Amino acid sequence: MLATLRSDLQAARDRDPAARSSAEIILCYPGLHAVWSYRISHWLWLHKAKLAARVLSTVTRSLTGVDIHPGAVLGGGLLIDHATGVVIGETAEVGAQVTLYQGVTLGGTSLSRGKRHPTVGDRVTIGAGAKILGPIAIGHDSQIGANAVVVRPVPAHSVVVGVPGQVIARSRPRPLAAPPEPDETLMPDLVGTSLQSLLRRVDHLETAVNGHANGTDARPSPAGVWSGEDFSI
Repeated sequence: MLATLRSDLQAARDRDPAARSSAEIILCYPGLHAVWSYRISHWLWLHKAKLAARVLSTVTRSLTGVDIHPGAVLGGGLLIDHATGVVIGETAEVGAQVTLYQGVTLGGTSLSRGKRHPTVGDRVTIGAGAKILGPIAIGHDSQIGANAVVVRPVPAHSVVVGVPGQVIARSRPRPLAAPPEPDETLMPDLVGTSLQSLLRRVDHLETAVNGHANGTDARPSPAGVWSGEDFSI
């Protein structure tokens, strides 16, 4: 237990650039408070004190904004950054060195009492607001983009974006020692890429038929800026 608590503390030191000392993390990080409280409530759950475990998790949710069912299985080195709004269901399983940002849900899609929540592999990063639903597996070293809704299994070394989540295989596997990749500006835009590809093909066809592209359709500039009528805000 002590080794696991230390690994949770070290995860915050290693993966949060705002962390300046262990004392600051212990006193000021609700995500760490929630994880440590879960460790205790999970121990109670395994030792048949299930009501006490649920009471402790309820108190923790009120204090931290993190709702972790004591029946979930969470690996060491878990970092819940900013914490607020994170929900982890009863049959969820989370591997080692996983990073969760605010608003993440590991939820169920069934009313059955069996396995109904996700299994998340090691070293996975799940962006803010992402929802992973159902008894699906998220492979090791994957990254789930912010606000993605994942309802299908994800292979290892993948990136997932969009609603519903679209799986993108990495061109180069992520090194085991590489830090998490929270920069959502680097996530691919699948819809935008598809539209640009279609527009280029239309230009090519129009040029082949008419000798020139029409060029009157709406499209962004090379810098990615759309032009047109102003919109009411």
